[in-house]
Amino acid sequence: MKQYLLSIYQPAETDPPDNLDEIMRDLAALNDEMRAAGAWVFAAGLHPPSTATVLRASGSEVLITDGPYAEGKEQIGGFTVIRAADLDEALEWGRRLARVVTLPIEVRPMQDG
Repeated sequence: MKQYLLSIYQPAETDPPDNLDEIMRDLAALNDEMRAAGAWVFAAGLHPPSTATVLRASGSEVLITDGPYAEGKEQIGGFTVIRAADLDEALEWGRRLARVVTLPIEVRPMQDG
């Protein structure tokens, strides 16, 4: 089975929704369904991009910069890694995740490694 990254995109610099508790409860239930189906591999939420540190190689030096690599109106707020037989199955899990979190989900196959 191939692995897929389901990235959750959220608006930058926004307050949490009023129904966050409901969303988190529904997300936990979906994660349980993914586990029961053998699809769930790993999931995590991320701190805001302002907490990021970027390391960039420049010759023999590595430059360190505080803050996000790129500025944008949306950010990756979290992700789930799943196993799926094919893209259609991964997209179905992505659809379900989008319904639960009410945010855009990017589904991307991971390279075999």
